[in-house]
Amino acid sequence: MSNPKWGIVLYMYIFIIKLYIGSCSTSFSSDPIAQQQLDRVLHLPGQDFNVSFAHYSGYVTVNEESGRALFYWFTDAADDPSSKPLVLWLNGGPGCSSIAYGMAEEIGPFHIEKDGKTLYLNPNAWNEVANLLFVDSPVGVGFSYSNTSSDLLSNGDKRTAADSLAFLLKWFERFPQYKGRDFYITGESYAGHYVPQLSQAIVRHNSAAGEKTINLKGYMVGNALTDDYHDHLGLFEFMWSAGMISDQTYKKLNIFCDFQPFIRSSEQCDKVLDIADEEIGNIDAYSIFTPPCTANFNLSNRLWKRWRTVGRISQKYDPCTEKHSVMYFNLPEVQNALHVYPGGAPSKWDTCSDVVGLNWKDSPKSVLNIYRELIRSGLRIWIFSGDTDAVIPVTSTRYSIKALRLPTVGPWRAWYDDGQVGGWTQEYEGLTFVTVRGAGHEVPLHKPKLALSLIKSFLAGNSMPKLELVSDA
Repeated sequence: MSNPKWGIVLYMYIFIIKLYIGSCSTSFSSDPIAQQQLDRVLHLPGQDFNVSFAHYSGYVTVNEESGRALFYWFTDAADDPSSKPLVLWLNGGPGCSSIAYGMAEEIGPFHIEKDGKTLYLNPNAWNEVANLLFVDSPVGVGFSYSNTSSDLLSNGDKRTAADSLAFLLKWFERFPQYKGRDFYITGESYAGHYVPQLSQAIVRHNSAAGEKTINLKGYMVGNALTDDYHDHLGLFEFMWSAGMISDQTYKKLNIFCDFQPFIRSSEQCDKVLDIADEEIGNIDAYSIFTPPCTANFNLSNRLWKRWRTVGRISQKYDPCTEKHSVMYFNLPEVQNALHVYPGGAPSKWDTCSDVVGLNWKDSPKSVLNIYRELIRSGLRIWIFSGDTDAVIPVTSTRYSIKALRLPTVGPWRAWYDDGQVGGWTQEYEGLTFVTVRGAGHEVPLHKPKLALSLIKSFLAGNSMPKLELVSDA
């Protein structure tokens, strides 16, 4: 019979070794291939199925002086990854985790069951067509951290873009097989700022370097915060036209909130938003035709939180998906499997950080100027919109695109999936707009099959599918 004391000693030895490896993984190894292999995830708790692809997670230090490190999770394409492009996905907030949303309930291959402990394979994962990279950005979000506590109180758009660029440059050193690979950036919600800002930073970095250090080909954003004035104008119009608010409140919103920033609005605007919130009632503003989560989960419709990317639906309709993520990613065995650095992990992991969101420092009222710059650079730029979202609705996006004054090269039309209308699309000179029928704020969550069709067309540079007529002959 074995001595239980030796079992305890062995367990402590293994634990110390893992602590050491975890701390080492936060710094950049002199041998990138060795560090890459240290980051490889061998098995996930609750995974009772095999996968055909490798996946990796860990940290990349983006600022040595303050000790800022961003957490990532990367999955190879399911088939022939060497022939597939690299796609980065970013969630918004500001302060929300790309691991919680993008990976665990939208486009990633690993999704979480209702028990908060078991995984299932997403049949519409985007790694069917691309190698997928998810990053918790900025520091203070998800498992990303800083050794300088004040960093969590001083995040903003400019530093987020700079840190994300630093992350990518170091990540490509760790994964040299992806250097030069066609690279695309995607995201949703407040990533409507992150994605074009990071794209701009890459284009300018490449120009300064005199070469394509990062082979950025284009970007795509969904239900994206783009221009505060037009986003507000479209939001209030959508709520009124859907019968969610009264005529009087609609008028007051346009008077007191039109020119207010989305991040911090005035006291007068907040009062009208409170009235609107009361009139709207207990619905899910992120998906207005589906019921909210009510199972011991505090879901507020307060419009001042309207940029938070709250999750909703999984295999079958499940409005409490976010709750499952909170359970799963707080499990010590899950954090251990993902190489979460014990010294940097939060005492309680959450999908979004109020500390980051409420202390956000800089947020421009519009990123349309960045669109104008990047359209001239020749990047492939797409914007998509779930049409049942009352947070950043389709009307907001249409007003923002209209403000760009782009010539139309492909008129408004329906696009199709399996013979059914999947949504509508219009092609402009330098930009393509796509709506997704029946989808809420998180398009890949609400309409995963349609979202897979969307990314396939985007990566191929094709128009959205037309109706295919089948001959009787």
